[in-house]
Amino acid sequence: MEVTNDRNICPREEIAAYLDGELSRSALDDFEAHVAQCATCDDELRTQRQLLCTLDAAFSSSARMALPENFTRVVAAHAENDLRGLRQKSERHRALQLAAVLAIAAFALLGAASSALVFQPARARMQIVARLLDLFWQVIAQTAEGAAIIIRMIGRATIDRPHAIVVFLALIFILAISLLPRLIAKYHRTQIIE
Repeated sequence: MEVTNDRNICPREEIAAYLDGELSRSALDDFEAHVAQCATCDDELRTQRQLLCTLDAAFSSSARMALPENFTRVVAAHAENDLRGLRQKSERHRALQLAAVLAIAAFALLGAASSALVFQPARARMQIVARLLDLFWQVIAQTAEGAAIIIRMIGRATIDRPHAIVVFLALIFILAISLLPRLIAKYHRTQIIE
């Protein structure tokens, strides 16, 4: 293993494995040779050993605080009886503010989470409705435009040629006569129903 003080080449991840005894025999020999020559790794190894010793000392101490036998009942009784904070108006106001802040935060989080579930499908449906309304509007506008063109052409034809008025009136008369049987049949059906 090459001796260097460069932090990128030093086997820092092997320090914990060395302390835990997880290195193979060849890796152990290489690591110990490196630590003997690298001051940075030697300091790091010493620091981690001290940390482990401190943690062992802190967790192995058997000095525990003795609690009374009825400690939990006493704490529960005090918690149930100590309601003076709820009796003061300022405390209720503070609790209401805290509840409002928590509700706003919950709605914000739910809103962010439900965006994909609620708002995006609703937005897609609204786009479909908008496209259908646009199509309906275009059909009406183009139908009105076509009718205006037809009426304008008929108007020009009748103004330019005097006989065209007679032809136009004849067409209207033929249309009226062709619709007359339907009107009569409908009239007779309504009389039979009544």
